[in-house]
Amino acid sequence: MKPAADMILLAHGGGGLKTRELIQSLILRHLGNPILATLSDSAIVALPGGALAFTTDSYVITPLFFPGGDIGRLSVCGTVNDLVMQGARPLYLSLGLILEEGLPMADLDRIVQSLAATAHEAGVSVVTGDTKVVERGKGNGVFINTAGIGVPLPSLDLRARNVRPGDAVIVTGTLGDHGAAIIATRESLSLSTPLVSDAAPLWSLLQPVLDPALNLRWMRDPTRGGAATALCDLAESVRLGIRIREKTIPIRPAVTGICRLLGLDPLTVANEGKAILVCAEQDRDPILARLRRHPLGRHAECIGQITDAHPGLVVLETAAGGERIVEMPVGENLPRIC
Repeated sequence: MKPAADMILLAHGGGGLKTRELIQSLILRHLGNPILATLSDSAIVALPGGALAFTTDSYVITPLFFPGGDIGRLSVCGTVNDLVMQGARPLYLSLGLILEEGLPMADLDRIVQSLAATAHEAGVSVVTGDTKVVERGKGNGVFINTAGIGVPLPSLDLRARNVRPGDAVIVTGTLGDHGAAIIATRESLSLSTPLVSDAAPLWSLLQPVLDPALNLRWMRDPTRGGAATALCDLAESVRLGIRIREKTIPIRPAVTGICRLLGLDPLTVANEGKAILVCAEQDRDPILARLRRHPLGRHAECIGQITDAHPGLVVLETAAGGERIVEMPVGENLPRIC
């Protein structure tokens, strides 16, 4: 049995001395800044003016640590990327920690360190938060809830209603890396080429294409449910068809191998550092060029087009020359994936 000082206790969620010690000795040590240092239940933050973007998300992944990241990195990337998909520059995050009694303090320290490093990478500050502790066996170690605030760039409208027949569909990189890395870790699969999660904040990759001179119509980060869910959502919402080509979809061989082994469609596997873009056909090549100049966009590809045929459906041209309808997954193929 580990000493009580080395693990989370119910008292750490009681709002008293132990709560204060946890915040002062661990949270502020890694995330401290003048706004957070007030330790208020909410924060007043300076905004450049005008509209703001606001989002919230929760993270319940198993395992907490995986190749390429952990629940701390994931919570920052997922939240800031939701803001970026609206054409907003991320600025501030809240942090809610639900901790399970018995969680090793070293694990929490590692998670918060990772969260702090990712926030720095993303250019955001954690400015408010909350901590609760639940009884042993009721919390999976740690759950994280975040909210994010950002400022939309002017003259950008990335709502689905802007999509037109003939528009190009682009992915910023290889698909399925995150979900495949999680399942490989969870099942202790031995791979000749180890898989690493793609979890990454996407502002620096996508800022160059958020240019009013480029006809960028729509963006989505294909997290749970993968690219299939994102594309099916888009096709159904605008009542247009989407035609994609299997030969042009970037997927790592190791991801393909795991999916074949487990009977999964790589298009339904989660991503945490990729985006799907729709743009006017004449701006396809300039956008691809800007994406490929960034390390996170080296494998960006145009994978298809918007069409007025088969409205509401996504059709895949297979590598063998056939066709199949891409369907949104029912339920979750991989539980606790993000």
